[in-house]
Amino acid sequence: MFDYFIEYLLTKHNIQINYLTLLQLQTIASLLTSFIISLYIGSIIIKKLKKLKITQIIRKHGPKSHLKKQGTPTMGGIIILLSIIISILIWTNPSNTHVLCILLTLSGYAIIGFIDDYKKIKHKNTHGLSGIRKYLLQSIITCAIIYNILYISKNSEKIMLLPIIQKSIVIPQNNIWLYIIMMYIIIVGASNAVNLTDGLDGLTTMPAILVACGLSIVAWISSHKNIELFNAYIPYLVHANNIMVICTAIIGAGLGFLWFNIYPAKIFMGDVGSLPIGATLGTISILLHQEIFFIIISGIFIIETISIILQIGYFKCTNKKIFLMSPIHHHYELKGSPETHIVIRFWIISFIFILIGLISL
Repeated sequence: MFDYFIEYLLTKHNIQINYLTLLQLQTIASLLTSFIISLYIGSIIIKKLKKLKITQIIRKHGPKSHLKKQGTPTMGGIIILLSIIISILIWTNPSNTHVLCILLTLSGYAIIGFIDDYKKIKHKNTHGLSGIRKYLLQSIITCAIIYNILYISKNSEKIMLLPIIQKSIVIPQNNIWLYIIMMYIIIVGASNAVNLTDGLDGLTTMPAILVACGLSIVAWISSHKNIELFNAYIPYLVHANNIMVICTAIIGAGLGFLWFNIYPAKIFMGDVGSLPIGATLGTISILLHQEIFFIIISGIFIIETISIILQIGYFKCTNKKIFLMSPIHHHYELKGSPETHIVIRFWIISFIFILIGLISL
């Protein structure tokens, strides 16, 4: 709520500052706040997790090089979540419906991730929640999120989608079920895609930061009333300022966590981090009406997911494998590529997807 405090101080001292400059100050403050909090609590939480013996359970059938990671603390997503939530509460209006929707996504999916991680640690295996139970819980939370999104946009006669073909596609309210299905796929799909990618030190964190950067740029453009000056098919959105501040909170928290998560990782994200981060980024894209843009910039997560689908499908049909192991980053591990090389190359690919998405607007 410091945004109102800053505005009050500026007014009291007769300091003239325009809306966009104030928004820029908020976003920078949000990023720095979440970054500093993440750095500060990171080492504390790592020590606490080690003391409680909350450590990563390594897959028996995974790459042999991962055995040395046994004993590394997990559930580090708590660092990211706390940093994001505190920054959001400080620099946005928590009573805003769009902010509440994003907080619902973060907290709801964090609970699912926590249960999954807890079961793995308790039973000392990599099974966690069964697939059916996980999808059931995700579906319940996602339905609540979708209900909130529809409630927010209940006065709209149409819903806009903004793809890469330099024109808008409009879905009328009478075809709302098509939009509901799409929202469900984006939120649940993004959550699981980020979760599946989280297999190497820093592999998930940087692409998630880059996706948040892409969404923050769009939110910044959407916050301009004179948006036609940008010559882009992006709508002016009153709530875009809050979303931009949230995106920068995600960026700051991610950078702070990456401090500890780069190779060799001192802590792993766990499902408590990957599930809510993916779902939140998906929810933000829907609130910005940038679903197609989000699919493009999330290319690295989609590639990882598709590699698993192809591996399973091809094996069931032919009893043979396409990759040495899926997701695809494990394939390159088994081919002898160093972990750091794979991670940095995937970061580069993710950055290229961000550029493609931005150019397509």
